[in-house]
Amino acid sequence: VDKESQVVSKGMVKFVSAVSKESIVDIIGVPVKPDNAVDGCTLKHVEIQGQGIWAVSRAKQLPFEIADACRREDEEGPKVNQDLRLENRFIDLRTPANNAIFKVQSQVGQLFRQNLLSKDFVEIHSPKLMAGSSEGGSSVFALKYMGRDACLAQSPQLCKQMAICADFGKVFEIGPVFRAEKSFTHRHLCEFVGLDFEMTIKEHYFEILDVIGDLFESMFDGLAKMTKELETINAQYPFEPLEYLKPSLRLTFEEGVAMLQEAGFTDVDPLGDLSTETERALGKLVKDKYKTDFYILHRYPLNARPFYTMPAPDNQDYTNSYDVFIRGEEIISGAQRIHEPKLLTERAIACGLDVKTIQSYIDSFSYGAPPHGGCGVGLERVAMLYLGLNNIRKSSLFPRDPQRLTPP
Repeated sequence: VDKESQVVSKGMVKFVSAVSKESIVDIIGVPVKPDNAVDGCTLKHVEIQGQGIWAVSRAKQLPFEIADACRREDEEGPKVNQDLRLENRFIDLRTPANNAIFKVQSQVGQLFRQNLLSKDFVEIHSPKLMAGSSEGGSSVFALKYMGRDACLAQSPQLCKQMAICADFGKVFEIGPVFRAEKSFTHRHLCEFVGLDFEMTIKEHYFEILDVIGDLFESMFDGLAKMTKELETINAQYPFEPLEYLKPSLRLTFEEGVAMLQEAGFTDVDPLGDLSTETERALGKLVKDKYKTDFYILHRYPLNARPFYTMPAPDNQDYTNSYDVFIRGEEIISGAQRIHEPKLLTERAIACGLDVKTIQSYIDSFSYGAPPHGGCGVGLERVAMLYLGLNNIRKSSLFPRDPQRLTPP
């Protein structure tokens, strides 16, 4: 706009019209209050009377319209499918909802760290190249390490336990976790960010459940304060606010099985693990009875847990273990760990592990090891379930699943 005539020149109109969508521009002008709200802009009650414009970076033709990517999934109009979004994730992330999702995800990690630091936990950083499997089973990414067999860490579990044996008392870690699972589901990834902690036990493994309950209650309280981001996400991906109790609800595995059987799930194995379907069903039953989306299920059967899980002292069919659920889906799996080398060796053999590959781990308990336990939770899964999203790829910055290794 010419300062004196207040008229936009034809040259300016031609230049601006040639600037493609999503190009980066610098504009010099005067902010003024418009007569009517400016639709389609973040700032609706102020506009710039431009006096000069420079194209800093011109964008090529977009693979999809940002407006289409912002549209609700149940709204009429063109949609952008998930594969196209993920193939062009650096563009997809520009939408207001996606920006807000990752601000919430960032806060989940920050609140996790802040809460544990306030409880005198020590943050550690463990290696991700391991000689053997840390979880058991075949879901490991095998590789060669200087001519030797190795794999990517399935969790920092073994390192956390060694830190406890080194008298750290209480430790936590935020870092990558790798699982070579060919799971094509809405909630599984081959790489995710793990939020893990480990601590000594003075008298009972319920001490860990106390930490978990307070940790998530404080996280939920903190996330609820992000009203701007939550409103932005809710505008595109509507969800019900999370309901949770203080203190958090705890049920034994046996109590959970009883609730399922009373509801007609008579084929649930009382000494096996729960399926995804029965976990969801139990979540609905818990929500109806206790009015909470968040609860802890503990004392799982021995057959359903990893080799290092401590058997229950009063019944060897069960363990001092626990899972934690949000909206009927598991987010945490944890337990008191076996700290006796003989029992640990016996359990490793029973689970089909090559003891040689974890001998240094077993030996670390031979020089005085306190009773201890902890847990691990996926950052992306917490964000997904808190926000009621229907796919974990929405809460993973650049998802890695069985079919996706790019971008970048």
